[in-house]
Amino acid sequence: MTQIAQSPAAELAGTSYLAEVVRSAAWDGQLAPCSEDDIARMAASAKTITEHLDSGLPIYGLTRGFGPLVTYSAESELEQGSSLISHLGTGQGEPLSPEASRLILWLRIQNMRKGYSAVSPEFWQIVADLWNRGFTPVIPRHGTVSASGDLQPLAHAALAFTGFGEAWQRDRNGQWRIVPATQALAALGAEPLEWPVREALAFVNGTGASLAMSLLNQQSAVRLVRAGAILTGRLAQLLGANPEHYESGHGIARGQLGQLTVAEWIRGELPAGMTRNENRPLQEPYSLRCAPQVLGAVLDQLDFAGEVLAREVVGCQDNPITFEDRVLHGGNFHAMPVGLASDQIALALHMAAYLAERQLGLLLSPATNGDLPPMLTPRAGRGCGLAGVHISATSFVSRIRMLATPSSLTTLPTNGWNQDHVPMALNGANSVAEALDLAWLVTGSLALGVAQLASITGQPQDGVWAELARISPPLDADRPMAAEVRAARDLMDRHAADALEAAR
Repeated sequence: MTQIAQSPAAELAGTSYLAEVVRSAAWDGQLAPCSEDDIARMAASAKTITEHLDSGLPIYGLTRGFGPLVTYSAESELEQGSSLISHLGTGQGEPLSPEASRLILWLRIQNMRKGYSAVSPEFWQIVADLWNRGFTPVIPRHGTVSASGDLQPLAHAALAFTGFGEAWQRDRNGQWRIVPATQALAALGAEPLEWPVREALAFVNGTGASLAMSLLNQQSAVRLVRAGAILTGRLAQLLGANPEHYESGHGIARGQLGQLTVAEWIRGELPAGMTRNENRPLQEPYSLRCAPQVLGAVLDQLDFAGEVLAREVVGCQDNPITFEDRVLHGGNFHAMPVGLASDQIALALHMAAYLAERQLGLLLSPATNGDLPPMLTPRAGRGCGLAGVHISATSFVSRIRMLATPSSLTTLPTNGWNQDHVPMALNGANSVAEALDLAWLVTGSLALGVAQLASITGQPQDGVWAELARISPPLDADRPMAAEVRAARDLMDRHAADALEAAR
Protein backbone atom coordinates (compact mmCIF):
# COMPACT_ATOMS: atom_id res chain seq x y z
CA MET A 1 0.00 0.00 0.00
CA THR A 2 1.26 3.48 -0.86
CA GLN A 3 2.04 5.55 2.22
CA ILE A 4 0.38 8.95 2.56
CA ALA A 5 2.81 11.87 2.37
CA GLN A 6 3.68 13.65 5.60
CA SER A 7 2.39 16.97 4.32
CA PRO A 8 -0.91 16.47 2.48
CA ALA A 9 -1.78 18.95 -0.21
CA ALA A 10 -5.18 19.42 1.46
CA GLU A 11 -6.67 19.21 -2.04
CA LEU A 12 -10.37 18.54 -1.64
CA ALA A 13 -11.44 17.80 -5.20
CA GLY A 14 -15.20 18.18 -4.89
CA THR A 15 -14.87 21.02 -2.40
CA SER A 16 -12.52 23.03 -4.62
CA TYR A 17 -14.74 22.60 -7.66
CA LEU A 18 -17.82 23.69 -5.72
CA ALA A 19 -15.98 26.79 -4.55
CA GLU A 20 -15.43 27.69 -8.21
CA VAL A 21 -19.12 27.10 -8.95
CA VAL A 22 -20.19 29.42 -6.11
CA ARG A 23 -17.83 32.12 -7.35
CA SER A 24 -19.18 31.72 -10.91
CA ALA A 25 -22.73 32.29 -9.71
CA ALA A 26 -21.97 35.45 -7.74
CA TRP A 27 -23.70 38.73 -8.43
CA ASP A 28 -21.01 39.78 -10.91
CA GLY A 29 -20.77 36.36 -12.57
CA GLN A 30 -21.39 36.00 -16.28
CA LEU A 31 -22.71 33.01 -18.20
CA ALA A 32 -20.84 32.66 -21.48
CA PRO A 33 -22.95 32.37 -24.64
CA CYS A 34 -23.60 28.94 -26.08
CA SER A 35 -20.57 27.67 -27.94
CA GLU A 36 -20.77 26.04 -31.35
CA ASP A 37 -20.53 22.68 -29.63
CA ASP A 38 -23.38 23.63 -27.27
CA ILE A 39 -25.57 24.66 -30.18
CA ALA A 40 -24.75 21.50 -32.09
CA ARG A 41 -25.72 19.34 -29.12
CA MET A 42 -28.93 21.28 -28.56
CA ALA A 43 -29.82 21.04 -32.26
CA ALA A 44 -29.17 17.29 -32.25
CA SER A 45 -31.42 16.90 -29.20
CA ALA A 46 -34.20 18.91 -30.89
CA LYS A 47 -33.83 16.80 -34.05
CA THR A 48 -34.25 13.62 -32.00
CA ILE A 49 -37.43 14.99 -30.41
CA THR A 50 -38.82 16.04 -33.80
CA GLU A 51 -38.16 12.62 -35.32
CA HIS A 52 -39.74 10.97 -32.32
CA LEU A 53 -42.85 13.13 -32.67
CA ASP A 54 -43.00 12.54 -36.43
CA SER A 55 -43.02 8.81 -35.74
CA GLY A 56 -46.12 9.25 -33.59
CA LEU A 57 -44.39 8.08 -30.43
CA PRO A 58 -45.50 9.56 -27.09
CA ILE A 59 -43.29 11.99 -25.18
CA TYR A 60 -43.94 12.95 -21.59
CA GLY A 61 -44.95 16.60 -21.27
CA LEU A 62 -45.13 17.18 -25.02
CA THR A 63 -47.82 14.78 -26.22
CA ARG A 64 -48.79 13.57 -22.74
CA GLY A 65 -49.77 15.30 -19.51
CA PHE A 66 -47.64 15.73 -16.42
CA GLY A 67 -47.19 13.36 -13.49
CA PRO A 68 -50.18 11.09 -12.88
CA LEU A 69 -51.87 12.79 -15.88
CA VAL A 70 -49.40 11.17 -18.27
CA THR A 71 -52.19 8.92 -19.58
CA TYR A 72 -53.93 11.99 -21.03
CA SER A 73 -52.95 13.59 -24.31
CA ALA A 74 -51.60 17.12 -24.68
CA GLU A 75 -50.80 19.20 -27.72
CA SER A 76 -49.97 22.90 -27.17
CA GLU A 77 -46.35 23.59 -26.18
CA LEU A 78 -47.09 27.10 -24.86
CA GLU A 79 -50.22 26.02 -23.05
CA GLN A 80 -48.42 23.06 -21.53
CA GLY A 81 -45.47 25.23 -20.50
CA SER A 82 -47.73 27.74 -18.80
CA SER A 83 -49.76 24.97 -17.14
CA LEU A 84 -46.64 23.28 -15.81
CA ILE A 85 -45.14 26.28 -14.05
CA SER A 86 -48.52 27.69 -12.96
CA HIS A 87 -49.89 24.64 -11.15
CA LEU A 88 -46.57 24.29 -9.30
CA GLY A 89 -46.69 27.84 -7.92
CA THR A 90 -47.54 26.56 -4.46
CA GLY A 91 -44.30 27.21 -2.56
CA GLN A 92 -44.45 28.92 0.81
CA GLY A 93 -42.24 30.36 3.53
CA GLU A 94 -39.40 32.82 3.76
CA PRO A 95 -37.50 33.24 0.49
CA LEU A 96 -34.15 31.67 -0.10
CA SER A 97 -31.33 34.20 -0.06
CA PRO A 98 -30.59 36.11 -3.28
CA GLU A 99 -27.19 34.40 -3.37
CA ALA A 100 -28.89 30.99 -3.27
CA SER A 101 -31.37 32.10 -5.93
CA ARG A 102 -28.55 33.27 -8.20
CA LEU A 103 -26.87 29.89 -7.80
CA ILE A 104 -30.09 27.96 -8.44
CA LEU A 105 -30.56 29.75 -11.75
CA TRP A 106 -26.91 29.32 -12.70
CA LEU A 107 -27.20 25.57 -12.15
CA ARG A 108 -30.40 25.19 -14.16
CA ILE A 109 -29.33 27.48 -17.03
CA GLN A 110 -26.02 25.65 -17.34
CA ASN A 111 -27.85 22.34 -17.29
CA MET A 112 -30.18 23.37 -20.09
CA ARG A 113 -27.38 23.70 -22.65
CA LYS A 114 -25.90 20.24 -22.18
CA GLY A 115 -27.82 18.87 -25.16
CA TYR A 116 -30.09 16.37 -23.44
CA SER A 117 -33.32 18.37 -23.32
CA ALA A 118 -34.05 19.88 -26.75
CA VAL A 119 -33.83 23.42 -25.40
CA SER A 120 -33.80 26.21 -27.98
CA PRO A 121 -30.46 28.09 -27.99
CA GLU A 122 -32.37 31.31 -28.69
CA PHE A 123 -34.63 30.93 -25.66
CA TRP A 124 -31.66 29.80 -23.57
CA GLN A 125 -29.80 32.99 -24.45
CA ILE A 126 -32.73 35.20 -23.43
CA VAL A 127 -32.85 33.59 -19.98
CA ALA A 128 -29.05 33.66 -19.62
CA ASP A 129 -28.90 37.33 -20.62
CA LEU A 130 -31.44 38.25 -17.97
CA TRP A 131 -29.42 36.36 -15.34
CA ASN A 132 -26.23 38.09 -16.52
CA ARG A 133 -27.95 41.44 -16.06
CA GLY A 134 -28.94 40.57 -12.51
CA PHE A 135 -32.50 39.28 -12.76
CA THR A 136 -32.94 37.17 -9.61
CA PRO A 137 -36.33 35.65 -8.78
CA VAL A 138 -37.60 35.42 -5.21
CA ILE A 139 -37.89 31.70 -4.45
CA PRO A 140 -39.88 30.38 -1.44
CA ARG A 141 -38.02 27.75 0.54
CA HIS A 142 -40.80 25.27 1.38
CA GLY A 143 -43.13 23.08 -0.62
CA THR A 144 -41.14 20.59 -2.71
CA VAL A 145 -40.46 16.89 -2.14
CA SER A 146 -37.46 17.02 -4.55
CA ALA A 147 -38.59 13.91 -6.40
CA SER A 148 -39.53 15.15 -9.86
CA GLY A 149 -36.89 17.75 -9.28
CA ASP A 150 -37.40 20.73 -7.00
CA LEU A 151 -40.62 21.54 -8.79
CA GLN A 152 -42.14 24.29 -6.64
CA PRO A 153 -39.08 26.50 -6.07
CA LEU A 154 -38.01 26.19 -9.69
CA ALA A 155 -41.54 26.92 -10.89
CA HIS A 156 -41.60 30.10 -8.81
CA ALA A 157 -38.31 31.08 -10.43
CA ALA A 158 -39.73 30.40 -13.88
CA LEU A 159 -42.91 32.32 -13.03
CA ALA A 160 -40.87 35.39 -12.13
CA PHE A 161 -39.54 35.46 -15.70
CA THR A 162 -43.19 35.67 -16.83
CA GLY A 163 -43.76 38.67 -14.59
CA PHE A 164 -45.60 36.75 -11.87
CA GLY A 165 -44.40 36.98 -8.28
CA GLU A 166 -41.38 38.84 -7.00
CA ALA A 167 -37.70 39.36 -7.69
CA TRP A 168 -34.65 40.59 -5.84
CA GLN A 169 -33.26 43.97 -6.83
CA ARG A 170 -29.80 45.17 -5.79
CA ASP A 171 -29.08 48.85 -5.18
CA ARG A 172 -25.81 50.71 -5.70
CA ASN A 173 -24.72 49.91 -2.16
CA GLY A 174 -25.12 46.18 -2.73
CA GLN A 175 -28.27 45.94 -0.63
CA TRP A 176 -31.02 43.59 -1.77
CA ARG A 177 -34.72 44.40 -1.68
CA ILE A 178 -37.79 42.55 -2.94
CA VAL A 179 -39.88 44.10 -5.72
CA PRO A 180 -42.61 42.80 -8.05
CA ALA A 181 -41.11 40.70 -10.83
CA THR A 182 -42.69 42.97 -13.44
CA GLN A 183 -40.86 45.94 -11.91
CA ALA A 184 -37.51 44.12 -11.93
CA LEU A 185 -38.00 43.12 -15.58
CA ALA A 186 -39.04 46.64 -16.56
CA ALA A 187 -35.94 48.07 -14.87
CA LEU A 188 -33.91 45.92 -17.24
CA GLY A 189 -35.98 46.95 -20.24
CA ALA A 190 -37.17 43.35 -20.59
CA GLU A 191 -40.57 41.93 -21.46
CA PRO A 192 -42.06 38.99 -19.53
CA LEU A 193 -41.35 35.60 -21.13
CA GLU A 194 -43.58 32.74 -22.16
CA TRP A 195 -42.17 29.30 -21.41
CA PRO A 196 -42.59 26.67 -24.13
CA VAL A 197 -43.07 23.26 -22.60
CA ARG A 198 -39.66 21.88 -23.57
CA GLU A 199 -37.83 24.72 -21.86
CA ALA A 200 -40.24 24.72 -18.91
CA LEU A 201 -39.69 20.97 -18.39
CA ALA A 202 -35.93 21.33 -18.63
CA PHE A 203 -35.97 24.17 -16.11
CA VAL A 204 -38.21 22.73 -13.38
CA ASN A 205 -37.34 19.02 -13.74
CA GLY A 206 -34.06 19.31 -11.91
CA THR A 207 -32.41 19.33 -8.52
CA GLY A 208 -31.32 22.96 -8.77
CA ALA A 209 -32.75 24.25 -5.48
CA SER A 210 -31.70 21.37 -3.21
CA LEU A 211 -28.36 21.18 -5.04
CA ALA A 212 -27.65 24.88 -4.66
CA MET A 213 -28.51 24.90 -0.97
CA SER A 214 -26.52 21.70 -0.34
CA LEU A 215 -23.37 22.92 -2.02
CA LEU A 216 -23.58 26.25 -0.16
CA ASN A 217 -23.99 24.24 3.03
CA GLN A 218 -21.04 22.03 2.15
CA GLN A 219 -18.84 25.06 1.58
CA SER A 220 -19.92 26.64 4.86
CA ALA A 221 -19.29 23.37 6.72
CA VAL A 222 -15.77 23.10 5.30
CA ARG A 223 -15.07 26.64 6.51
CA LEU A 224 -16.46 25.59 9.89
CA VAL A 225 -13.91 22.77 10.08
CA ARG A 226 -11.13 25.14 9.05
CA ALA A 227 -12.19 27.59 11.76
CA GLY A 228 -12.31 24.73 14.26
CA ALA A 229 -8.73 23.79 13.41
CA ILE A 230 -7.60 27.41 13.79
CA LEU A 231 -9.25 27.75 17.19
CA THR A 232 -7.95 24.36 18.33
CA GLY A 233 -4.41 25.41 17.49
CA ARG A 234 -4.79 28.71 19.30
CA LEU A 235 -6.30 26.99 22.33
CA ALA A 236 -3.52 24.41 22.43
CA GLN A 237 -0.93 27.19 22.24
CA LEU A 238 -2.52 29.27 25.00
CA LEU A 239 -2.86 26.31 27.34
CA GLY A 240 0.54 24.83 26.51
CA ALA A 241 -1.00 21.50 25.47
CA ASN A 242 1.17 18.63 24.30
CA PRO A 243 1.97 19.39 20.62
CA GLU A 244 2.58 15.67 20.02
CA HIS A 245 -1.18 15.33 19.67
CA TYR A 246 -0.96 17.08 16.31
CA GLU A 247 2.12 15.50 14.76
CA SER A 248 1.76 13.99 11.30
CA GLY A 249 2.93 10.59 12.48
CA HIS A 250 -0.51 9.80 13.85
CA GLY A 251 -2.17 10.43 10.52
CA ILE A 252 0.48 8.60 8.55
CA ALA A 253 0.11 5.58 10.81
CA ARG A 254 -3.65 5.62 10.45
CA GLY A 255 -3.88 6.59 6.80
CA GLN A 256 -6.78 9.03 7.02
CA LEU A 257 -6.35 12.06 4.75
CA GLY A 258 -8.76 14.31 6.64
CA GLN A 259 -6.92 13.69 9.90
CA LEU A 260 -3.58 14.50 8.26
CA THR A 261 -4.97 17.70 6.77
CA VAL A 262 -6.57 18.98 9.97
CA ALA A 263 -3.45 18.17 12.00
CA GLU A 264 -1.42 20.19 9.52
CA TRP A 265 -3.85 23.08 9.89
CA ILE A 266 -3.59 22.93 13.69
CA ARG A 267 0.21 22.78 13.58
CA GLY A 268 0.14 25.92 11.48
CA GLU A 269 -1.24 27.77 14.51
CA LEU A 270 1.48 26.56 16.90
CA PRO A 271 4.75 28.44 17.41
CA ALA A 272 7.89 26.77 16.12
CA GLY A 273 9.53 24.56 18.71
CA MET A 274 6.53 24.59 21.05
CA THR A 275 6.79 22.17 23.97
CA ARG A 276 4.25 21.01 26.51
CA ASN A 277 3.70 23.15 29.58
CA GLU A 278 4.82 20.92 32.44
CA ASN A 279 1.61 21.78 34.28
CA ARG A 280 -0.50 20.33 31.49
CA PRO A 281 -1.28 16.61 31.32
CA LEU A 282 0.70 14.36 29.00
CA GLN A 283 -2.59 13.53 27.32
CA GLU A 284 -5.23 16.24 27.06
CA PRO A 285 -8.97 15.52 27.20
CA TYR A 286 -10.29 14.21 23.93
CA SER A 287 -11.78 17.52 22.79
CA LEU A 288 -8.21 18.80 22.44
CA ARG A 289 -6.22 15.61 21.89
CA CYS A 290 -8.54 14.06 19.31
CA ALA A 291 -9.39 17.22 17.37
CA PRO A 292 -7.50 16.00 14.25
CA GLN A 293 -9.35 12.71 14.38
CA VAL A 294 -12.78 14.32 14.88
CA LEU A 295 -12.44 17.28 12.52
CA GLY A 296 -10.53 15.13 10.06
CA ALA A 297 -13.39 12.64 9.91
CA VAL A 298 -15.82 15.52 9.41
CA LEU A 299 -13.66 16.91 6.62
CA ASP A 300 -13.53 13.55 4.85
CA GLN A 301 -17.31 13.20 4.98
CA LEU A 302 -17.76 16.74 3.67
CA ASP A 303 -15.41 16.04 0.79
CA PHE A 304 -17.21 12.80 -0.04
CA ALA A 305 -20.45 14.76 -0.12
CA GLY A 306 -18.75 17.44 -2.20
CA GLU A 307 -17.77 14.89 -4.82
CA VAL A 308 -21.38 13.70 -5.13
CA LEU A 309 -22.62 17.28 -5.39
CA ALA A 310 -19.94 18.12 -7.96
CA ARG A 311 -21.06 15.23 -10.14
CA GLU A 312 -24.63 16.52 -9.87
CA VAL A 313 -23.50 19.98 -11.00
CA VAL A 314 -21.81 18.53 -14.07
CA GLY A 315 -24.59 16.07 -14.90
CA CYS A 316 -28.10 16.39 -16.31
CA GLN A 317 -31.20 15.89 -14.18
CA ASP A 318 -33.91 16.31 -16.83
CA ASN A 319 -36.74 14.00 -17.88
CA PRO A 320 -37.20 12.93 -20.57
CA ILE A 321 -33.76 13.18 -22.15
CA THR A 322 -32.40 12.54 -25.59
CA PHE A 323 -29.44 10.20 -25.79
CA GLU A 324 -27.81 8.75 -28.90
CA ASP A 325 -30.78 9.61 -31.13
CA ARG A 326 -33.29 8.18 -28.70
CA VAL A 327 -35.82 9.72 -26.31
CA LEU A 328 -35.44 8.18 -22.87
CA HIS A 329 -38.06 8.44 -20.14
CA GLY A 330 -36.63 7.95 -16.68
CA GLY A 331 -36.00 9.58 -13.32
CA ASN A 332 -32.79 11.63 -13.37
CA PHE A 333 -34.66 14.41 -11.61
CA HIS A 334 -34.94 12.34 -8.40
CA ALA A 335 -32.74 14.17 -5.87
CA MET A 336 -31.69 11.17 -3.79
CA PRO A 337 -27.94 11.74 -4.40
CA VAL A 338 -28.33 15.32 -3.20
CA GLY A 339 -30.57 14.34 -0.29
CA LEU A 340 -28.20 11.72 1.11
CA ALA A 341 -25.20 14.03 0.63
CA SER A 342 -27.10 16.74 2.52
CA ASP A 343 -27.95 14.31 5.33
CA GLN A 344 -24.28 13.44 5.65
CA ILE A 345 -23.30 17.11 5.80
CA ALA A 346 -25.74 17.53 8.69
CA LEU A 347 -24.32 14.61 10.67
CA ALA A 348 -20.76 15.76 10.04
CA LEU A 349 -21.23 19.43 10.94
CA HIS A 350 -22.89 18.44 14.20
CA MET A 351 -19.65 16.78 15.29
CA ALA A 352 -17.65 19.91 14.50
CA ALA A 353 -20.08 22.04 16.50
CA TYR A 354 -20.13 19.58 19.40
CA LEU A 355 -16.33 19.54 19.51
CA ALA A 356 -16.28 23.35 19.72
CA GLU A 357 -18.81 23.30 22.56
CA ARG A 358 -16.72 20.72 24.45
CA GLN A 359 -13.58 22.80 23.96
CA LEU A 360 -15.44 25.78 25.39
CA GLY A 361 -16.46 23.62 28.35
CA LEU A 362 -12.81 22.63 28.85
CA LEU A 363 -11.83 26.30 28.86
CA LEU A 364 -14.34 27.28 31.51
CA SER A 365 -13.58 24.64 34.14
CA PRO A 366 -10.62 25.04 36.55
CA ALA A 367 -10.21 21.26 36.39
CA THR A 368 -9.15 21.49 32.75
CA ASN A 369 -8.14 25.11 32.12
CA GLY A 370 -5.08 25.04 34.37
CA ASP A 371 -6.69 26.29 37.59
CA LEU A 372 -7.79 29.53 35.99
CA PRO A 373 -10.99 31.14 37.29
CA PRO A 374 -14.25 29.30 36.56
CA MET A 375 -16.07 30.67 33.54
CA LEU A 376 -12.92 32.72 32.88
CA THR A 377 -14.20 35.53 35.05
CA PRO A 378 -11.61 37.65 36.86
CA ARG A 379 -14.32 38.41 39.41
CA ALA A 380 -15.45 34.98 40.56
CA GLY A 381 -18.45 35.34 42.83
CA ARG A 382 -19.31 38.84 41.73
CA GLY A 383 -18.94 38.02 38.06
CA CYS A 384 -20.21 35.17 35.90
CA GLY A 385 -17.82 35.44 32.97
CA LEU A 386 -18.77 33.26 30.02
CA ALA A 387 -21.37 31.19 31.87
CA GLY A 388 -24.22 32.57 29.78
CA VAL A 389 -22.25 32.14 26.56
CA HIS A 390 -21.72 28.47 27.36
CA ILE A 391 -25.36 27.86 28.24
CA SER A 392 -26.43 29.28 24.89
CA ALA A 393 -23.79 27.25 23.03
CA THR A 394 -25.16 24.10 24.68
CA SER A 395 -28.65 25.06 23.54
CA PHE A 396 -27.37 25.57 20.00
CA VAL A 397 -25.89 22.08 19.91
CA SER A 398 -29.16 20.59 21.15
CA ARG A 399 -31.06 22.37 18.40
CA ILE A 400 -28.50 21.25 15.80
CA ARG A 401 -29.18 17.65 16.81
CA MET A 402 -32.87 18.16 16.12
CA LEU A 403 -32.16 19.73 12.73
CA ALA A 404 -29.64 17.05 11.75
CA THR A 405 -32.27 14.30 11.65
CA PRO A 406 -31.83 12.85 8.14
CA SER A 407 -34.49 14.16 5.79
CA SER A 408 -34.34 10.85 3.93
CA LEU A 409 -36.09 9.31 6.94
CA THR A 410 -39.09 11.58 6.44
CA THR A 411 -40.10 10.51 2.94
CA LEU A 412 -43.84 10.32 2.17
CA PRO A 413 -45.60 9.24 -1.04
CA THR A 414 -47.54 11.94 -2.92
CA ASN A 415 -48.92 12.91 -6.34
CA GLY A 416 -51.26 9.93 -6.62
CA TRP A 417 -49.49 6.76 -7.64
CA ASN A 418 -46.73 8.71 -9.38
CA GLN A 419 -44.29 10.11 -6.78
CA ASP A 420 -44.44 7.17 -4.39
CA HIS A 421 -40.78 7.52 -3.35
CA VAL A 422 -39.40 10.98 -2.64
CA PRO A 423 -36.12 12.24 -1.10
CA MET A 424 -37.17 15.50 0.63
CA ALA A 425 -33.76 16.92 -0.31
CA LEU A 426 -34.59 20.62 -0.08
CA ASN A 427 -36.33 20.13 3.27
CA GLY A 428 -33.10 18.59 4.49
CA ALA A 429 -30.89 21.28 2.98
CA ASN A 430 -32.99 24.00 4.61
CA SER A 431 -32.55 22.31 7.99
CA VAL A 432 -28.82 21.95 7.40
CA ALA A 433 -28.58 25.66 6.63
CA GLU A 434 -30.27 26.47 9.95
CA ALA A 435 -28.00 24.00 11.75
CA LEU A 436 -24.96 25.68 10.21
CA ASP A 437 -26.13 29.09 11.43
CA LEU A 438 -26.17 27.67 14.95
CA ALA A 439 -22.87 25.82 14.50
CA TRP A 440 -21.19 29.07 13.56
CA LEU A 441 -22.61 30.64 16.73
CA VAL A 442 -21.00 27.83 18.73
CA THR A 443 -17.74 28.62 16.94
CA GLY A 444 -18.14 32.31 17.79
CA SER A 445 -18.76 31.34 21.42
CA LEU A 446 -15.54 29.32 21.51
CA ALA A 447 -13.69 32.22 19.92
CA LEU A 448 -14.82 34.44 22.81
CA GLY A 449 -13.44 31.88 25.24
CA VAL A 450 -10.12 31.92 23.41
CA ALA A 451 -10.06 35.73 23.54
CA GLN A 452 -10.70 35.78 27.29
CA LEU A 453 -8.12 33.06 27.90
CA ALA A 454 -5.47 35.08 26.07
CA SER A 455 -6.42 38.14 28.11
CA ILE A 456 -6.27 36.32 31.47
CA THR A 457 -2.94 34.65 30.70
CA GLY A 458 -1.46 37.87 29.31
CA GLN A 459 -0.24 36.27 26.10
CA PRO A 460 0.49 38.37 23.02
CA GLN A 461 -2.28 38.83 20.50
CA ASP A 462 -1.60 39.87 16.93
CA GLY A 463 -3.17 39.40 13.53
CA VAL A 464 -6.60 37.83 13.71
CA TRP A 465 -6.23 37.37 17.47
CA ALA A 466 -5.74 41.10 17.98
CA GLU A 467 -8.92 41.68 15.99
CA LEU A 468 -10.70 39.11 18.14
CA ALA A 469 -9.43 40.89 21.27
CA ARG A 470 -10.99 44.12 20.03
CA ILE A 471 -14.28 42.30 19.49
CA SER A 472 -14.21 40.79 22.97
CA PRO A 473 -12.05 42.84 25.39
CA PRO A 474 -11.27 41.61 28.92
CA LEU A 475 -14.27 40.93 31.15
CA ASP A 476 -13.60 43.55 33.82
CA ALA A 477 -17.35 43.41 34.45
CA ASP A 478 -20.11 41.20 33.08
CA ARG A 479 -21.84 42.47 29.96
CA PRO A 480 -24.29 41.19 27.34
CA MET A 481 -22.19 39.21 24.84
CA ALA A 482 -24.63 38.17 22.12
CA ALA A 483 -23.28 40.76 19.67
CA GLU A 484 -19.71 39.71 20.46
CA VAL A 485 -20.54 36.08 19.65
CA ARG A 486 -21.91 37.15 16.27
CA ALA A 487 -18.94 39.38 15.51
CA ALA A 488 -16.50 36.63 16.49
CA ARG A 489 -18.45 34.21 14.30
CA ASP A 490 -18.14 36.53 11.30
CA LEU A 491 -14.43 37.04 11.95
CA MET A 492 -13.70 33.32 12.13
CA ASP A 493 -15.77 32.64 9.01
CA ARG A 494 -13.79 35.25 7.04
CA HIS A 495 -10.47 34.04 8.42
CA ALA A 496 -11.27 30.41 7.59
CA ALA A 497 -12.33 31.38 4.07
CA ASP A 498 -9.07 33.30 3.56
CA ALA A 499 -7.04 30.34 4.83
CA LEU A 500 -8.79 27.92 2.48
CA GLU A 501 -8.41 30.30 -0.45
CA ALA A 502 -4.71 30.76 0.23
CA ALA A 503 -4.21 26.98 0.05
CA ARG A 504 -5.87 26.62 -3.37
